Amino acid sequence: MAQTFRTLAILLTIAILATIGIGFWSFFTPGPRQEKDVFVVHFVFGLSTSIGILMVHCLIFIYFLGTGRWVKEVTIAYQMPDEPWHKQTRELKRQTFPPALFSMLIGIGAAAAGAGAQLQAWHWSVHMVSGLLTLAINLWAFRIELRNVTMNAAVIAGVMGEVDRIRAARGLNSNEIALQEDESPVANANRPR
Repeated sequence: MAQTFRTLAILLTIAILATIGIGFWSFFTPGPRQEKDVFVVHFVFGLSTSIGILMVHCLIFIYFLGTGRWVKEVTIAYQMPDEPWHKQTRELKRQTFPPALFSMLIGIGAAAAGAGAQLQAWHWSVHMVSGLLTLAINLWAFRIELRNVTMNAAVIAGVMGEVDRIRAARGLNSNEIALQEDESPVANANRPR
């Protein structure tokens, strides 16, 4: 997940920078806003980038909710203590959610300010400042999210190691062997249907 998120964060940062650059290009191109082709390109980039911001940060929400629930269920199933694994996933989730939420909200705010500027209900500077804040807040959030996704992967690996230790102590096959047995055609053929 860390590599996937890193790639998405880089692509989204490029999209935000492109949107800001096209916005400045549109601003400094003479003529009425609605008649400029570059304005339409900025509008499409801005809308697409706003949706991308929502998607990437929602992916982080889903990832931490899912892995946190998985760690909790495994902790209960194997009668493991709450510390360190389950507690650490909760802490990572609590550290990650506010920056992700702020990133989504500022992205929505920048898009709304763009609509306000387009309709000339708001001054253009509100849209420009919110666009620059979107870049800054997303960069801040990406750093925190990437660090926490990486730490969460270590938690999952630790839980898997502890589960293998518990399974070995109980005389059971390791997770890897149990999964291979579940996937083998012989095991599947012998299962009741």
